[in-house]
Amino acid sequence: MAEPSGQAGDPGIDPSVPPTGPGCVECEAGGGWWVHLRRCAQCGHVGCCDSSPEQHASRHFQETGHPVMRSYEPGEDWWWDYRTNDYTDGPELAPPLAHPADQGAPGPAGRVPDDWRELIH
Repeated sequence: MAEPSGQAGDPGIDPSVPPTGPGCVECEAGGGWWVHLRRCAQCGHVGCCDSSPEQHASRHFQETGHPVMRSYEPGEDWWWDYRTNDYTDGPELAPPLAHPADQGAPGPAGRVPDDWRELIH
């Protein structure tokens, strides 16, 4: 594991910003689906993981330069720093720290195709 790079005061982290919602912003807007969710530690943007068809969390980093994200899955507390391409850590973020547990993964219910395993990266 890499040395921690995401700390309070890091320009890539704002612990006061809440997440944008319970699901991937772009997938929700476009009727898509995701495998797992990630939360931008700088602006709260919730995007889908790199296993998801659209990989919106990574795209968010590429488009904004916001470098640190945290898992947005219930029971997970790991962080990722796109600058080092490795795990990191960070401060407590504004709640909620995960999507609702009854939302499930992949999600959202009703939009995940039956053959979803064949469609992931």
